[in-house]
Amino acid sequence: MPIIAPSLLSADFLNLQAACTMLNNSEADWFHLDVMDGRFVPNISFGFPVIEQVRKATTKTCDVHLMIVEPEKYTEAFKKAGADILTVHIEACVHLHRNIQQIKGLGMKAGVAVNPHTPVESLKDILQDIDVVCMMSVNPGFGGQSFIFHTLEKIKTLRGMIDAKGLPVIIEVDGGVTLENAHSIIDAGAHALVAGNTVFKSPDPAATISKLKHIV
Repeated sequence: MPIIAPSLLSADFLNLQAACTMLNNSEADWFHLDVMDGRFVPNISFGFPVIEQVRKATTKTCDVHLMIVEPEKYTEAFKKAGADILTVHIEACVHLHRNIQQIKGLGMKAGVAVNPHTPVESLKDILQDIDVVCMMSVNPGFGGQSFIFHTLEKIKTLRGMIDAKGLPVIIEVDGGVTLENAHSIIDAGAHALVAGNTVFKSPDPAATISKLKHIV
């Protein structure tokens, strides 16, 4: 069964405790937390205070996705805030290997996100050092966008690279995931699904999580 990582970016921020309680009681595996700085992406979301409170509200994995420039300046602070997985963008990191070493040296799992225009082959020399690849299936910055269909081919290519090396790297797909396309995404080789609007805008978010969990 796939890992389900609902994105709190789509939750009701006036009722964040209720969202956390729902996720705790659901079949969700991870809490996906999107941090945006208004520089790397054209949006600003939330930072340390929100993550700290979410960390207090759950024992599930906190999967923190940094859509920011110069993430190395804040890595230790995100660890203190409660991140279990810290994902940086390959496009934002001049010295990616050093960034990965820093994250893992602090005891977190290291993820690398790739934008829709970035070829997965650019991960070839770093793949053995990371735990998660976050495959962006929309242009990062805003929720509610439509899935970019070509992502399926990128997932297949990346899965072939991972399997060829016998690596335990998790492929996480982020953006435009729905009940209608989730099966195709998993069938292409993904392990984890990030779902924001699909979960939080549904009449019964916990039931939607369960459907995603058992999509195959």
